Amino acid sequence: MEIIIKRDAEEASLEAAALFRRQLREKPESVIGLATGSTPLRFYELLVEMGRERVLDTAHAVTFNLDEYVGLHPSHPQSYAAYMRAHLFNHLAVARSHIPDGMAADIPRHCAQYEEAIRDAGGIDWQLLGLGSDGHIGFNEPGSSLGSRTRLKTLTARTVADNAAHFASPGEVPRHVITMGVGTILEARRCVVLAFGAGKAHAVAAMAEGPITALVPASVLQMHPACTLIVDEAGAGALQRRDYYRWVYENKPAWQRP
Repeated sequence: MEIIIKRDAEEASLEAAALFRRQLREKPESVIGLATGSTPLRFYELLVEMGRERVLDTAHAVTFNLDEYVGLHPSHPQSYAAYMRAHLFNHLAVARSHIPDGMAADIPRHCAQYEEAIRDAGGIDWQLLGLGSDGHIGFNEPGSSLGSRTRLKTLTARTVADNAAHFASPGEVPRHVITMGVGTILEARRCVVLAFGAGKAHAVAAMAEGPITALVPASVLQMHPACTLIVDEAGAGALQRRDYYRWVYENKPAWQRP
């Protein structure tokens, strides 16, 4: 796992956006996995800015979102479909976008079809991930199978509380979601994880330096052949080998830089 420590969330988002632009320059028809939440908001703003400046072309890209709330129509303002329209798809064109259907009548069947659509697209080339404060990725809560596929998940009380800020009250937060599985995420050819702030520091350390365990689903990314974790100084606060990670980044050969 490559660990990049930047001064703040702005610099970290710029690094991620540069990596994304490099991916599309090298493969314009890339299949991209997308995340939601507060962490990637600046990343999406930067993509939109690059699109306006015509230094980023997403027209041939295909996207798959990680997850969606069960029971929220795509028009609901707190659905992840609405989030993606507001922050990306209303501003940048892509060839095709896919988001799990939280209103699906047959959820197991829909999940199997989502997996099939990813396979038919050739698999995910570049997967963006956030990191939950308890170490979850997507909505794969602690205890999730490390080989899991797209499926229904029940949110923990902690995740409901974390997400309640986006709803009028905690009681309005859905208790169930559809999420790509840990095994699905692991099949992406490259993963880029963003984690900012002191509140994520413990999860960052557990993910990158702790044992691989289902209690910290993100820790399985230690086994991924091409995973980049980008954190700010606060998020890196609990890492034991911070100085080494900085040394590695500062001495990267030019061809590895975005």
